Amino acid sequence: MSDDSLPPDSPHIAIIDDDPGVRSSLGMLLETRSWTYTEFERASDFLDDADPARFNCILIDIRIPGMSGLELFEELHRRARSCMGYLPPALFLSGHGDIPIVVRALKQGAVDFLEKPVDHRTLLDAITRAIATDKTARGAHDVQAQLIREISELTLREREVLTEIVGGYLSKQIADHLNISTKTVEAHRLHICQKFNVRTSMELAAKLRDVPLSLWQKG
Repeated sequence: MSDDSLPPDSPHIAIIDDDPGVRSSLGMLLETRSWTYTEFERASDFLDDADPARFNCILIDIRIPGMSGLELFEELHRRARSCMGYLPPALFLSGHGDIPIVVRALKQGAVDFLEKPVDHRTLLDAITRAIATDKTARGAHDVQAQLIREISELTLREREVLTEIVGGYLSKQIADHLNISTKTVEAHRLHICQKFNVRTSMELAAKLRDVPLSLWQKG
């Protein structure tokens, strides 16, 4: 189904499978839920032409010729980590005997796997769960991305003070660690709290608890 044929809030699914018959069958099944989809024959097609964040779920055949489905998933994870990008839930379709590969995929973060030939109801239910997971995960990622942008706007000194604040140090201790006056620390603390729309250091630490410390320590 064309991307333009439904409202923009309709879930959009990526189908990555080398079998055109399978892709067509999956596409028709998705249309019963009014979900849009885009087909990809090879892992390289997806890597070259697609933005993973455009999709709400990625259906991947484990045994794609060339780069396998698992290798694709690992590469997508690598790229997402390198640029703090968002990677939607992945659901693997596997054949009999693929259990070791599937276990590895689940350890890498895949949300589910289904053995071919897959029952239509089971597949639709699995995709529905993946879409729900995507909504929550995407929202959390967007919040974190906004916090990272705000951190990047701080000066190097402010990031040093922020690291100390989140570490639980008092203003006098921070002043000693950074060899600056307590008054200067308090001025930085006030500006940082205003920047992140919090009133106390405890609120600031709670707001930033899921943001890796290394991201605001970079100069």
